Amino acid sequence: MRVLIDESLPVELATELSAIDVSTVHAQKWLQLKNGVLLRAAVSAGFTVLLSADQDLQYQQNLRKIGIAVVVIVGVRNRIEELRPLIPQMIEALRAVNSGEVIEVTSTE
Repeated sequence: MRVLIDESLPVELATELSAIDVSTVHAQKWLQLKNGVLLRAAVSAGFTVLLSADQDLQYQQNLRKIGIAVVVIVGVRNRIEELRPLIPQMIEALRAVNSGEVIEVTSTE
């Protein structure tokens, strides 16, 4: 599993997920790429999962055809302090999601 963190989430999240093969859109220098192009670039570069806060992505793109899975963080602001408590859920979702699928991770508070 190779995970790309979308620009909708803080780059510090990559450090928090260091046990996983993870990179950021920023580190890949893909900030200017829009959703469909970004997803295809990610797949071409060997990423299998996108971690994002973009809840509309699954409705805008054909993830199954593109060949990537998406884990979406919902219900929290994209500040690292608010995301840290969700890291165990993120890791579980990242390991469980299959290509073309979307799993949402939400705060239980």
